[in-house]
Amino acid sequence: MENTPEIKQFIRENSSLFWYFKQDEKENINHEILVEFILNYGDEISVKKLFELLGIDYVADIFYEQTNRQRVNYQKRTIHYFNLYFKKYAHRNIV
Repeated sequence: MENTPEIKQFIRENSSLFWYFKQDEKENINHEILVEFILNYGDEISVKKLFELLGIDYVADIFYEQTNRQRVNYQKRTIHYFNLYFKKYAHRNIV
């Protein structure tokens, strides 16, 4: 899925978080990378904007998929915080 102009602008605004991506590739990172980096390293303003752009339920789905893998790139405190946060605020249909 191609990123919308709003998401590309958001990535540019948070460009320093994606330091190891080539400059011309940053705007095309996928949602999984975007969610991981913003939740791990972003501030509360960038997290709020991420929820506005992608939707909290979609972000929660990505987060849970990523944290249920054998290799996890999230910090333990980040996992704990967002597990509590999404449990309270995300309305997910868990099958």
